[in-house]
Amino acid sequence: MVQVCLNGGRGVADGWMVPVSPGALADAAVEAVAVGATDVHLHPKSPCGHDTLSPRVLAVTLDAIRARVSVPVGVTTGAWAEPEPAARVERVRGWTVLPDHASVNWHEPGAEEVAAALLDRGVGVEAGIWSGTEGAARFAVSPLRAKVLRVLAEVTDPDADTAEATARALLSDLGEAHGRPVLLHGEDGSAWPVLRLAGRLGLATRIGLEDTLLLPDGERALSNAQLVAEGLVQYGWAQRSS
Repeated sequence: MVQVCLNGGRGVADGWMVPVSPGALADAAVEAVAVGATDVHLHPKSPCGHDTLSPRVLAVTLDAIRARVSVPVGVTTGAWAEPEPAARVERVRGWTVLPDHASVNWHEPGAEEVAAALLDRGVGVEAGIWSGTEGAARFAVSPLRAKVLRVLAEVTDPDADTAEATARALLSDLGEAHGRPVLLHGEDGSAWPVLRLAGRLGLATRIGLEDTLLLPDGERALSNAQLVAEGLVQYGWAQRSS
């Protein structure tokens, strides 16, 4: 599985290629799926370009994307979009159109409650375990650990030289991830080294403008689709599927 992460916390200030509106996100999803992405992750944006968990924005965004692609579509529930845990849970409970899955950062306050609300609504939970946090330790004792859709092993180390070691340490902390599938990815300088490691280990991964604005050679990426196409090459997908 190669997930495309369409925008993340980035916006228009990061370049014209970063999709923000529902229509632009749908266009980007179509292009990424056409070149091989099998899952979509995105951050719905308010009219002023900020991440939001608004039921109205979520509904419009999901409807726009699902009208054009048939792969699973997931969203963030990051605390930066709704800092108060109780308010985050209420947002989830108020969604009128549901994503296929949603990421929950396990080191954030209220993670258990948000994940439980998602599960109650039939939404798959991606347990985001960030390197350099207590996420892995908290997840290890969570009563929900066996119920999540998958574990996102998220390498926040931006240094390409140390990214693989950081990724391996994170995977060691996760152990068998309580029997759940693992998606391994990095960000910024670690995006490509960690993607290649995921390929060698046979783990799911992701790539897109949320994680990096650059191609492996340092050139600016022109689209999510370009990153996905190059990601499949770096991952070794051709060799695995031959």
